Formats: sequence, C-alpha cells, structure tokens
Amino acid sequence: MNHCFGSCFTMMIVFFLFFYFLLIHRFKETRKDDVWLVDFYAPWCGYCKKLEPVWREVGAELRSSGSPVRVGMIDATAHTGVAAEFAVRGYPTIKLFKGDLSYNYKGPRTKDAIIEFANRVAGPVVRPLPSKQMFEHIMKRHDVLFVYVGGDSTLKDKYIEVASEQIINTYFFSASEEVLPEAVTLNEVPAVVVFKDGAYFVYDEYADGSLSSWVTKERFQMGLIAKGRLLKNLIQRVTTEYRDHYNRDFQFGYMDGNDYINSLIMGEVTVPSIIILNASNEQYFLPSEPVETMEQLIHFMNSVLDGTSQAQGGDNFFQRLKRLAYDGKSTVMSVFRSSPILGCFLFGLPIAVISLMCYGICTASVSDDASEDLEPLQREGLTEDEEEEEEEEEDVGQGQKAPMELKGPNEPGKEELGKKNMKSKKVD
Repeated sequence: MNHCFGSCFTMMIVFFLFFYFLLIHRFKETRKDDVWLVDFYAPWCGYCKKLEPVWREVGAELRSSGSPVRVGMIDATAHTGVAAEFAVRGYPTIKLFKGDLSYNYKGPRTKDAIIEFANRVAGPVVRPLPSKQMFEHIMKRHDVLFVYVGGDSTLKDKYIEVASEQIINTYFFSASEEVLPEAVTLNEVPAVVVFKDGAYFVYDEYADGSLSSWVTKERFQMGLIAKGRLLKNLIQRVTTEYRDHYNRDFQFGYMDGNDYINSLIMGEVTVPSIIILNASNEQYFLPSEPVETMEQLIHFMNSVLDGTSQAQGGDNFFQRLKRLAYDGKSTVMSVFRSSPILGCFLFGLPIAVISLMCYGICTASVSDDASEDLEPLQREGLTEDEEEEEEEEEDVGQGQKAPMELKGPNEPGKEELGKKNMKSKKVD
C-alpha cells in the first residue's frame, strides 16, 4: 500500500515538473508573438505567497473575458537565466511582455488593478475616440485623460512615442476637434490636451519643455503624496491657486497607503503625511512640523526650493550599504513571517554548521596548546634519574642508539659478575 502511494506521489511530481518546464519553454518560444503577464517569484517569499491566490483569480478572469493576455508564473530561483535576462531583482516582480518590449507593474497587488494594467498595456498604445458619446463615456471612467487632437504631424509621432513608454501609467487617446466638449477651445491644431480635476490643460512645447516630462507631471491628479481629507484639500488649493508658480518644480500626486514610501525611505511614515521626493537622486524631504494650514504647506515647499530644508536619503555609498542591509532584513523577516519553520531551516542550518566547524577548530587548537603547556609541568615532578631515562627514551625514539648500562644487583648480569669476583677471591 505504501509502495503504491509513493509511486503515485512520484508520478504526480514528475508530471508537475514536466508541465512546468513545458510552460517555461512555451513562454520562451511564443513570448514575442503573444502577450504574456508573468509573475517572477521565489518559493520562500512571503509576499509571493500572498499574491498567489490573487494571481489565480487574475488568470481565470482574463481567460473567461477572452483577453489575449496569457498569464504565467516563473520560479526565479530555479530559472536564474530567465530572471537575469529580464533584470528581475526582487520578488514578486510582475512583468508584461508585448513583442520586443517588457513593462514592469508597480501598482497595487489586487486583482482589479493587475487586470486593468494588463488590458491597458496589451491594447493599442493610442486608442481612438470616434464620437462625442464615446468621449463622454471615457471621461467618466478615467480621472486623467490625455488626448491628441489633429491629423498626422511631428507632434503625433512624439505623442505615440511617449505613449509607448508611459502606457504602464495611464491611457492615451486620440480624437478630432469635433468630438471634444463645446467648452474646450484650442488656439491651434494639432495639440495634446490633458483633462483632469474638472479642467483641461494644453501642452505648450516652449513653456512646458519636452512632451515626455509634461506627461509625467500631468498624469497625477492634484495633490502631493498625501492621505487624509485635510491635507488633500490643502494640496488642491495649492495646485489650483499656485499652479503657475510651482508646476515647473513639483509633480503633484497622492498615494493610498505608505508601503512604497516606507520601502523608499527605509523607515516608517505615519499617515496622513506629506513627503517631497527627488527622483533623480532618491533624496526626500519631510516637514519639520505637522502641516495643518496653507501657510505651513507653502513654507515647506519654499524651504525645499531654497535649500533650507534638510534632504534625507540619497544614492551615496553609505545609503547603498544601508539599502542592502534593509533589503536583507526585509527578506529574512518576510520568510519568517510566512513560514517560521522554513526560515529556521534556511538560516539556522548554515549557522549551526558554521558554529560546529568553528568549535571544532578552536577545540583542536586548545588541545594542542594544552599538551605543550602540560609537558614542562610533568617534567617538574620527575627525579634526575627519571629525567635521564626519559631523555634516553626520546633519543631512542628519534633513531639514536642508547648507551650500554650496568644492571642492578638483582638483575642477572650483576649476579654473574658478583659470583665471578667471589671465585677469584677463593682461588687467591
């Protein structure tokens, strides 16, 4: 019975491995022909195990909806070559492959957010809006809307290029001037327009710089990275009343939760909170006092601009070492949180082996030193005759010939010598 059960279990494992490696081979063969959404994971990663049921729901819904996106998982620790090819450095890493391009997903690890990302990136880079009804429908579904208005032009080519790079962040559309709401007035066409916060803003190449940087700044709704109704209201006032003053120096946005910020600053940020990030050198600024009024918020932003606010973080050598230590600590903690037994085995076993090796080396060294120290102590307890005998034994042990010795009176040699002397006296 046990033999039959073991055979069935072995067959199941072999079948699973065969199917798994077949999927990897299929992914490599069809990656450029199909659209793949792939989760690179590690078996010991707690966050990966937390994502697993969500990932199954993502695959099931995309299949049932007829989406062209194929969903898969790859063990990055077993397939290190594939992971290195696509620059996988953390777990879990979600990537969407579309032709020769790959897109990293950095949003919330929820079913709806991942599916929305997959459908957005898998579809056309620029989606047409052929009618007013379609335009109004899209406006209701999206908080931020980029629209190219006009025909073929150099600006359209730039727009498509930027859309290809930033499709992971937002949608891009195109429309004719007749489709736009009546309240929208354009001085010239072609043009790129962003609709958000109940208003619209037109891209100006001379005033706004490159189209890519303008899209990066405008893709957020009004607000710094903050949470809480009071702070969001303050941010909205600043971005509305001081837009021309701060729009060139700050990109405004808000974030739900503090997990990303905590990992960035390698610490804990309470919410609601305001933080200013410098993405070029990974520095960040925190207010010296709680921000509760418009004046305090303006003072904080001005202090960052004039350099009086102290910058924290950065990408120097010390911060890189700190990052390595923080990532290592986070990895260890995630392993122990998800599976304490596995964590004890992975980290306890090597430590135990190294400890035993060090103990063996140290005890061997101590034994040698102790034997050398005991030798003179043993010699101190010997008489002169015993010391001479011991030295002679050592000489013999080293290959030297011991000198002849006379035997004691009780020994045969001495008795014979005594008898001979007695006989010689009698004869005399």
